[in-house]
Amino acid sequence: MQKYDPYWLAALDKLEMVGRLRRLQKAERLPGAKIRIDDGPILLDFSSNDYLGLSWHPALALAAQDHIARFGVGSGASRLVAGNLPVLEEIENKLANGKGFEAALVFVSGVQANLTILPALLDVRTLGAEPLVYADRLNHASLIQGCIAGGAKQIRFQHNDMAHLEELLYRDRNKNQPRFIITESVFSMDGDCPNLERLSLLAEKFDAFLYIDEAHATGVLGAGGFGLASGLNNALVVGTFSKGLGGFGAYAVGSTALREYLVNRCGGIIYATAPPPAILGAMSAALDTIPKMNSERIYLSTIASHLRDRLMMAGINTGRSTTQIVPVIVGEERRTQLLTAQLKEMGFYAAAIRPPSVPKETSRLRLAISAMHSHDEVDHLADNIIRLLHERD
Repeated sequence: MQKYDPYWLAALDKLEMVGRLRRLQKAERLPGAKIRIDDGPILLDFSSNDYLGLSWHPALALAAQDHIARFGVGSGASRLVAGNLPVLEEIENKLANGKGFEAALVFVSGVQANLTILPALLDVRTLGAEPLVYADRLNHASLIQGCIAGGAKQIRFQHNDMAHLEELLYRDRNKNQPRFIITESVFSMDGDCPNLERLSLLAEKFDAFLYIDEAHATGVLGAGGFGLASGLNNALVVGTFSKGLGGFGAYAVGSTALREYLVNRCGGIIYATAPPPAILGAMSAALDTIPKMNSERIYLSTIASHLRDRLMMAGINTGRSTTQIVPVIVGEERRTQLLTAQLKEMGFYAAAIRPPSVPKETSRLRLAISAMHSHDEVDHLADNIIRLLHERD
């Protein structure tokens, strides 16, 4: 045994005692929103962020194969060292046009983007003063850690509470410091959205810079599936290709000046190897495909609303969800894990989400609805959740 292993094992024991120990499971993802876990039976998958089923779309697969044949498997080095493949510029132009911004920049992943963009933006040497950073209390961990990495103290406002945010901005109105507001357009664990119009007005009123994470809106919401934060002034919008767009990678859109600044100051561009050709091919194909998927987006919204309505009518807490992410808030951690295990026996895979991913006493199933789910499958899931939770009550 390694000398320090007792420390790690003691920490794991503590997690086990409170029901928070996590284990990686062997998974085989299958078409039609199906999954096989640890060589078990095939389950209906309600855990994946592949909201439109694009990870199985033939256009993405063909584009990935084509790019391997043309450019090889790897990208060789960072973009500043090895240069840009032509498809990278095409992708960034499609993103900028689709989202109504001047320029775009592709990143390796959403977490990597947030962890490296925020330190570059919040750099006191660039801004000339310590920034005031107003962050939603339920922001994703990568946004929180990005601010910490940038050395910024976060002023946390109540979740999606624009009145509280305005109160904080007004309190600090006479401070001669740059202001940043950081939030998400769809919150990954609650499935709810801020009032982006009000948020934009507040940013304009108090001369604040907006940073919006669109990971769970991209592909699914907004005109042509390009998200909810299109064309915002004085903003940087980050999103991913790994969820509604079915592939991998991330992007940021903003002004041309900001793009060039990030090329020079953002570690996620300077030091990271560029995404490989297969991924770039899938990115490009996804951006061509999503504007044609309005019927799938309407269907997805319809079945998610139907599931929410059924659960709420049965007295089950689905929080403030308005999107394809529907939480079933159970509260106690072990009960949530038991519910996941029971649903698995009935043919459903729905992940149990526990602290610190969500606040204490709000452990939940995070149901991720896909356009690949049938209406009957969603109804069958609702039937079983309602029965299991009422049995315990």
